[in-house]
Amino acid sequence: MKIFLTGATGYIGSAVAEALKRANHAVIGLARTDEKARSLEARGIHAYRGDLSDSNSLASAVKDSDGVIHAGFTNDANASKADQDAVRAILDLLKNSGKPFIYTSGVWVMGNTDGKVADETKPLDPTPLVTWRVEFEPNVLAAAKQNIRAIVIRPALVYGHGKGLCSLFVSSAREHGAAQYIGSGENHWTFVHVEDLAELYRLALEKASAGNVFLGAHGPSVLMRQAAEAASQGAGAGGRTQSVTLEEARKQFGPMADALVLDQQVSGEKAKKTLGWSPKRDDILDDLREGSYPLN
Repeated sequence: MKIFLTGATGYIGSAVAEALKRANHAVIGLARTDEKARSLEARGIHAYRGDLSDSNSLASAVKDSDGVIHAGFTNDANASKADQDAVRAILDLLKNSGKPFIYTSGVWVMGNTDGKVADETKPLDPTPLVTWRVEFEPNVLAAAKQNIRAIVIRPALVYGHGKGLCSLFVSSAREHGAAQYIGSGENHWTFVHVEDLAELYRLALEKASAGNVFLGAHGPSVLMRQAAEAASQGAGAGGRTQSVTLEEARKQFGPMADALVLDQQVSGEKAKKTLGWSPKRDDILDDLREGSYPLN
């Protein structure tokens, strides 16, 4: 298939593009700048100049594709509006086509899981940062009624290649001599390696039926404090950690601080059973201690 991929130069999107290429799909990657376009072309991805903030600029790429994967995000003050406007425009163009559309959400829409391992059936209780996604996900899934194979993927905390939120632990360990975590650090985080997540996108594209939601999560959850300690070891800070208050974290991270203290244990079993997803990496702590993070 020829797939239009937003976020093709981003953390998740880059991995998705490579997974699609390995499966012999052609990839059209959205590029906001000439520099990003050149980067995509160098990786064997056809670059399409456009911008999520200008939904009209996406039209010809959507029409020229056999499906769309939306993994892009503008990460600015207007990010939620740009995301929703772009998706509405894409869905309007895909109407009555039978083509697949995959929307990237996230596990933060689920809120705390109260010490239990949650799946896709858990009622949503979003942290304020992502409340808008809870209101928008149903719009995406409702597109199935318009003959669009609409699917939602909610990644857990993504790690690998020395990037993602865990890089914050590494940078704080190098800057302060101790990896910083928030509060007691006894809240659980559930992870997924970026390459395993990319395979989930590929499988959903090829196999998932319309109206499905999948959690991209694998491996046992770990405590925030444990992740910080492992990152400290990998960063050469001897495993030293430092707690900061939620108030201090809010000053640095804004509303994301409240998301970082969610206590979440989530399961990707539905994707494994339904799509045959078979993640290969399950030890975030090893990667933090001696894998891609110390090398970054």
